[in-house]
Amino acid sequence: MTIRKWIAGAALAALAVSGAASAQTKYPVNPVSLVTHSSPGGGSDVFLRELIKHLTPVMGTSFAVDNVRGGSGAAAMAKVAKSAPNGGSLYATTPTYIQTTLLSKPEVGYDGLDPIVIVFLDPEVIYTRVESPFRTVADAIAYAKANPGRAKWGAANPASLERIALEQLKKAAGVQAAVVSHEGGGDLMINVLNGTLDFGIGEVQEIRAQLDAGKIRVLGTVTDRRLPDFANVPTVKEQGFDVVVTKFRGLAGPKGIPDDVAKQWEDAIRAVIASDAYKKEYAKESLIPVVMGRSEARAFTQKAATEITQTLRELGVVR
Repeated sequence: MTIRKWIAGAALAALAVSGAASAQTKYPVNPVSLVTHSSPGGGSDVFLRELIKHLTPVMGTSFAVDNVRGGSGAAAMAKVAKSAPNGGSLYATTPTYIQTTLLSKPEVGYDGLDPIVIVFLDPEVIYTRVESPFRTVADAIAYAKANPGRAKWGAANPASLERIALEQLKKAAGVQAAVVSHEGGGDLMINVLNGTLDFGIGEVQEIRAQLDAGKIRVLGTVTDRRLPDFANVPTVKEQGFDVVVTKFRGLAGPKGIPDDVAKQWEDAIRAVIASDAYKKEYAKESLIPVVMGRSEARAFTQKAATEITQTLRELGVVR
């Protein structure tokens, strides 16, 4: 079963949730540290800060977001892995923590952490500043072909899903372009807005403020079908380049967290996902809820790792 089929089943299960999670017992730790490698304003940072607004009253504990930069997530993963296995420290997972493991062999890899819950799928989009001459991804590809060595594309850190997606796009389009890495979505946005980059790739939540302000336009979505909020924007695949990526968002902790603590997280996430207040927020970011508890999250993460490994081998990055 592929990740896409797995996701479809998980999405149906999430929609079937009534919204009433089982009664929450008192959470054993206060406060809880939610760690991310993302810089302030980046995708994981935004995800965590919005999530905790809704989690706090449900779980009855307080939360703090800890931005630990360095090594494309290596420093953040190591910090969480070495913390006490009591639910007091969790890491915000995305495919980046798998890719960092495969590409750089860090002290602690994705397999050194234990997935607790998968929360969302997070669609990727390619965007540029409104002053740009590009109206579509195909326009930017045409420019890269006509101007060898001059095209500059932006992504998050070197081991990110976004960076890999742009490498796939280069291969699919048969062009050479410099892919410039950044510490997070906030840093990337600056270089898109000032014209240093032809375009950037990221999540809707990272670009929402600038999109609403009319400062950027979306050139294409890196999804298997058009997004409802961007119905007039063709996918990259529709534009002639077979590139589709699946980004997930979840939480993982050090190994040894008790099952009852993991279950508290699953119940709490299901409750906030079903709440009208949170629905209003994550719908604006085009996030797709696919709640998976610990056992499903473990299996899903392993499947994702297998598919990411295959992609990196096809690109000639790993053997």
